[in-house]
Amino acid sequence: FLLVGCSSKIMKSPISYSKENTLETKVDSVMKLMTLEEKVGQLNQYNGFWEITGPTPKEGQAAKKYEDLKKGLVGSMLNVKGVKDVRALQKIAVEQTRLGIPLIFGFDVIHGYKTISPIPLAEAASWDLEAIKKSAEIAAEEASSVGLNWTFAPMVDISRDPRWGRVMEGAGEDTYLGSKIAHARVKGFQGDKPGELNSVMACAKHFAGYAFAESGRDYNTVDVSETTLQNTIFPPFKAAVDAGVRTFMNSFNEISGIPSTGNSYLQRKILKGEWNFNGFVVSDWGSIGEMINHYEEVYVSDRE
Repeated sequence: FLLVGCSSKIMKSPISYSKENTLETKVDSVMKLMTLEEKVGQLNQYNGFWEITGPTPKEGQAAKKYEDLKKGLVGSMLNVKGVKDVRALQKIAVEQTRLGIPLIFGFDVIHGYKTISPIPLAEAASWDLEAIKKSAEIAAEEASSVGLNWTFAPMVDISRDPRWGRVMEGAGEDTYLGSKIAHARVKGFQGDKPGELNSVMACAKHFAGYAFAESGRDYNTVDVSETTLQNTIFPPFKAAVDAGVRTFMNSFNEISGIPSTGNSYLQRKILKGEWNFNGFVVSDWGSIGEMINHYEEVYVSDRE
């Protein structure tokens, strides 16, 4: 999906396209033109890192990231919003990189952008699925108007421990209601035809088991049965897939000693295999580094 909407620079390559070509064929053609470094680079997401419309950074970390952007080694940006800044970065990505692959701009639009709706837990208490879908539609329209095209919502974790600090971002403890709301919010953000100007990509998070952390402590160990995974935790995520959600976000926790960020059972067997999800998965903030902490915890426990 990172390659959708590539610039005319790619069209000037020896590869020609007919109207009958599918989107997948075009993406595959671009992939063949990319170096391994560029492919890996498209997996990078950078936070807004300098005054975009100001002087170009000459040294330091900002300068390095600026050079990475010009080399086509950045796939998406976080916390960059507003037409002026989005356009400035997109201009670099499309006009100054070798292949002109546009950036994706993401932002936490959780329960409204300018027009603020009740928090998701309060919306869930209404059982009004049409109102919940409408609030997501309004948020998408406002967010897309300032150049954003990706939101890190909805959070579809089923949560049953009030000690967990993020219960207000989800739909509560009921799997049936959570599944209905997951479907409604995805449809609200993305519309019936994802990619239209007034829509944004949705992101189902956090896959999986994040809200079942022991003692309600964030990032903590999760110890649940397969029955709980299949009947309580998974259904809202499956409902999001059925609604056409374009992206998933992994969770910080580990399950049975395996961090969700690198859990092939979750991401390969279930998500990509059984559910045929054809979008992409984004890591949660710093979750790749958090795998080290989970490894040390499991390693020490096993040794003892």
